[in-house]
Amino acid sequence: MTTDTHRTAPTTPTATGESSAPTAPTASGVSLALVAVTALAPVSWGTTYAVTTAFLPPDRPLFTGLVRALPAGLLLLALTRVRPRGVWWAKAAVLGALNIGAFFPLLFLAAYRLPGGMAAVVGSVGPLFVVGLSALLLGQRPTLRTLLAAVAAACGVSLVVLRAAGAPDALGVLAALASAASMSAGTVLTKKWGRPEGVSPLALTGWQLTAGGLLIAPVALLVEGAPPALDGRAVAGYLYLALANTSVGYWLWFRGVGRLTATQVTLLGPLSPLTAAVTGWVAFGQALGPVQLVGMAVALGATIAGQAGPANPRPGYTRGRPVRNRTPSCGS
Repeated sequence: MTTDTHRTAPTTPTATGESSAPTAPTASGVSLALVAVTALAPVSWGTTYAVTTAFLPPDRPLFTGLVRALPAGLLLLALTRVRPRGVWWAKAAVLGALNIGAFFPLLFLAAYRLPGGMAAVVGSVGPLFVVGLSALLLGQRPTLRTLLAAVAAACGVSLVVLRAAGAPDALGVLAALASAASMSAGTVLTKKWGRPEGVSPLALTGWQLTAGGLLIAPVALLVEGAPPALDGRAVAGYLYLALANTSVGYWLWFRGVGRLTATQVTLLGPLSPLTAAVTGWVAFGQALGPVQLVGMAVALGATIAGQAGPANPRPGYTRGRPVRNRTPSCGS
């Protein structure tokens, strides 16, 4: 891992012992099992808003982002025992800032100021951000199918927002949009840089979570002061966010990024706002009328349509020859 490279030996075990061989595709070219497992990540992220509202102390977005990121990152570092080297110290810091350090506080600020479904669906414009940043930074021209699916997903979730319970809060909407932009930029750079040889998605996730958590820590202390007193509900909520929602969720996401095409992974993102809308309706009675149901159906249809296409070859390889991955995906 001492070199800065986009390649990984085709069947070499990673730092965690996981084989990097690709998952066998189905007859349609897509591994349904891999898609389903990767989809668990945005589904779990969609529950963030309900957990924040029901279990966590109010008005502490920075502390919440810190507790979600740093313990999870340190846990993954301990499990993988792999540290960045050379230029990857700087790259891990940049990725950690975009994917975690800025994304988490903005995400929780939106969650505190907006109804759960609304906060999530505003951020679902991420695929459109990725398309634009990909063209700008990587020179990757999007396909018509990608554009149509991304636009359909955004339109679908916009219908959910249109009649969601509660009046929109301007700062909350801006925070949700900024969080999507930050994560999209981090995703584009993640695809552009790849990961060092022999480094697993689990290790790369640990680097980013740790770097992002360390960036959040001093800001949280300056802005919000000392940590709040936590009761049992808050502890349970933070444990869920740090372990299942973040450690496992981000590992599944980056694993999917490496094994599916960028379009397939990007368009799994709408599952997060759909999950948030459903949990908001079940847990808090937030309104879901006919317009919202139509919007959810459109967004879900775009997600399913985005899974059509050939399976991705081994990351950075095609027909046994190393190549650079050029098309980014979006995560939440």
